[in-house]
Amino acid sequence: MSKKFRPTGGTVTKASVRSKFYGIIALAIFCLLVVMPTYANRGIDLINKKANLGIPRLPDTGFNLGLDLQGGAHLIYEAKTEKIPSGDVASAVEGVRDVIERRVRGGLGVSEPMVQTTRIANSYRIMVDLPGVTDVNQAIKMIGETPILEFKEVNNEPARDLTEQEKKDMDAYNESLKAKAKAAYKDLSVGVPFQVVVSEKSDDVTSTRKAGGDLGFITEKDYPLLYAWAKTVKDGTLNNIAINDGLGFNIVKRIGEKDGETEISASHLLICYTGAQGCTSTSTKEQALAKINDIKSKINTLNFSVLAKLNSTEPGADTSGGDLGFFKKGQMVPEFENAVWNAATNTIVGPIETQFGYHLIYRKVARTQKVYDVARIFLRFRQKSDIVPPAEGWKFSGLSGKQLKRAEVTTDNQTGQVQVSLQFNDEGTKLFAEITGRNVGKQVAIYLDGQPISIPRVNEAITGGSAVINGSFSITEAKLLSQRLNSGALPVPVELLSQQKVDATLGADSLQKSFKAGIAGLILVMIFMTLYYRLPGLLSVGSLLLYTVLNLAIFKLLGVTLTLSGIAGFILSIGMAVDANVLVFERLKEELRAGKSLKAAMEEAFLRAWPSIRDGHVTTLISSLVLVWFGSGFVQGFAVVLGTGVLVSLFTAVTITRTIMRLVLGWFGEGRPLFFLGGKSVTK
Repeated sequence: MSKKFRPTGGTVTKASVRSKFYGIIALAIFCLLVVMPTYANRGIDLINKKANLGIPRLPDTGFNLGLDLQGGAHLIYEAKTEKIPSGDVASAVEGVRDVIERRVRGGLGVSEPMVQTTRIANSYRIMVDLPGVTDVNQAIKMIGETPILEFKEVNNEPARDLTEQEKKDMDAYNESLKAKAKAAYKDLSVGVPFQVVVSEKSDDVTSTRKAGGDLGFITEKDYPLLYAWAKTVKDGTLNNIAINDGLGFNIVKRIGEKDGETEISASHLLICYTGAQGCTSTSTKEQALAKINDIKSKINTLNFSVLAKLNSTEPGADTSGGDLGFFKKGQMVPEFENAVWNAATNTIVGPIETQFGYHLIYRKVARTQKVYDVARIFLRFRQKSDIVPPAEGWKFSGLSGKQLKRAEVTTDNQTGQVQVSLQFNDEGTKLFAEITGRNVGKQVAIYLDGQPISIPRVNEAITGGSAVINGSFSITEAKLLSQRLNSGALPVPVELLSQQKVDATLGADSLQKSFKAGIAGLILVMIFMTLYYRLPGLLSVGSLLLYTVLNLAIFKLLGVTLTLSGIAGFILSIGMAVDANVLVFERLKEELRAGKSLKAAMEEAFLRAWPSIRDGHVTTLISSLVLVWFGSGFVQGFAVVLGTGVLVSLFTAVTITRTIMRLVLGWFGEGRPLFFLGGKSVTK
């Protein structure tokens, strides 16, 4: 029978304490992998290289840093609302805010912009923070454009053919590439470095020009003609005649080779059932299983293709015989991949169930092909699409936001369904009647700033100047669509009032100083706790370290944007975590002075300190919620980080510290002196 602690709060076994401790260790490892995945990925890469297991790498993304840490731009705009009806001003400004946010996310690639509206007297202002943006002028130009709302219909017009002159010019240009290739060969023959010729003559700007023409390791599937050539020559060889791959001329140099990934050739026979993905069969799951088991009793490697053509429900199997060709790991669904990869060569396994149904799998052969590292000078042919762009799927109908009076959220009187109502002016009424009249049963797309925001289907011609967009809208979705429509229907110009650029060096300096301050504070707290409270203080240091990595893991997983104010909130929350431990340890001293045993005093200390810990943390959490609700910008960032830290502190101070102390104090006998709390020794 295992020994038991018998504290005031109940019975705790050593086994349960050890289980919780192992859970804490697992949590710590998980948090470290999230916070510092680089080191884990190095180990994964090493294992994959040695054992070829194909273990996926951990996502190696950094923390989201705010404007003050990453650098970027801070812009303040004023919305010109003089021509907007007073009742529509607030929604119109909010619509512009939404448009600006979508513009900076899509056009500038800012993943964590902060776009906020505020009202000062009768003036509406929009504040825009763009972390990581270096070209402020481009951002100003993109943001300052008035939203453009367009109604588009399906474009059935084919792209036009080239004119005789255009075709003649294209052929002449492509013919001139031969002379350009000869000039490149001449430069290489007189000792001009390959990388220099690439930078001067290659047309492959996007992928290889900046890398000295290096394509990396290519497979036969990627570049069949280049692969076939590289397979026959040695490293350092340059082809004598440019390779025409249909897209242009390739002057190629082989750099190196290595073994590629293992590929497997297999065929399968699929029997699907009702409910399986992509299945049109009426068979039940039980019927499908019975059928594939019956086929399995008759099938072998010689007749597999024939039976697959006759029985497989996979589209195209009647001609392919279920042949899948060669494929690598990661290209099939997990159940299928595991079965075929674990099967022996020239065997049939199954039935294997996936989301598509039941499979019999014939594993044929495995191969590992060489891959070749090549560099190229690419002289690209001019194509028809370069001169006549392919026809777009949608074309402008002539109806825009200028003809839309307003949009608002309404409900259907009969069904109660949420919908968005549109009201057009006289010109818009006529245009909309013509558009809906020729597109009955078809879709009409509504574009804002070149991006579709809704593509409803026209049920009938609408001539009255009003229409509704209905569907499975929630109130929030309908409000958002209405807001976006109004941002184009009620154009609100914006005027730039001020701009401020935060250099990346300033952001890096702020981040470095904040990091140093946080580390210094954490170390000082750890030293104080260890010197003053001895062993319990040292144990709380471990809890504090886990508190830190747990917070950082949460920030990373939830995508919290860290700012200087947020880091201040994090450091303040460390103080809250330490304060909880101080309350417990001071109470522990009092219980020991009262003559209680070590273990009983510890349990009593946690129980009696809990109300104070709870009240202090809850009041801080309430303050954080108020700041989030009523604050803005950096104040909200501070409050979010502080609130998160307070919640984590409750967990680490009460659960983790107590578990570690239970484990360690279990090693001390009841009669041993408690020398680790400082001051006089205390005995039972």
